[in-house]
Amino acid sequence: MEQLPEDWQRGIVIVAHPDDIEYGAAAAVARWTRQGKDIRYVLVSSGEAGIAGLAPAEAGPLREDEERASAKIVGVSEVEFLGHPDGRIEESLALRRDLAAAIRRHRPEMVVLFNFGDTWARGYANSADHRAVGRAALDAVSDAGNEWIHPELADLPAWSARWAAVCGVTDASHAVDVTDTFEVGIESLTAHRRYLEALSPDPVEAQARAVLEMTTGPKEGFPAAHAVAFELYHFAG
Repeated sequence: MEQLPEDWQRGIVIVAHPDDIEYGAAAAVARWTRQGKDIRYVLVSSGEAGIAGLAPAEAGPLREDEERASAKIVGVSEVEFLGHPDGRIEESLALRRDLAAAIRRHRPEMVVLFNFGDTWARGYANSADHRAVGRAALDAVSDAGNEWIHPELADLPAWSARWAAVCGVTDASHAVDVTDTFEVGIESLTAHRRYLEALSPDPVEAQARAVLEMTTGPKEGFPAAHAVAFELYHFAG
């Protein structure tokens, strides 16, 4: 497993829901912001359908606030919500357009995505939103660099990222050492307190630690006590 390239300055993380970033990638984000990199978040939905017993009109603003607080912990100040419906996101040309526009606005060299495969592991289906957002976002990286695909975005100059890195995959090619930011990653996930309280009666801090122990555990062939693994895609940026 190779070291993920880090000779870049600006990155964006594109995911479907608040909390997706914090299930592992946030520890890497904390590493990068400590290096002085400019990282920004783009969330396709506000996660408004994500808390049982709490109506979307209440859950959406709450989850946005939790995501902003979580982002601040790892050094991210710019968090954008695109307003697509949680649980009903469609892999469509419209979503590709919205994501291409975000890429052109933020002009990243690195785009970080979340697992968009059909499964988490054998027998465990990935969510429809994760599949739709990840696949559309990977296409949008190419779209953003092509002036002709979305002519309605002509006011935003075309932009080509150099890479997309997908975390949460089962067969990763690259990784980064997050041993020094492991605890910050836990703190960042813990900021999703109301969401985690709805998932389990276990203490929120214990839930967050257990998740990060699993997602940032040692990776075969990579010398780090804690690491975030990625599948790396190359573009012409």
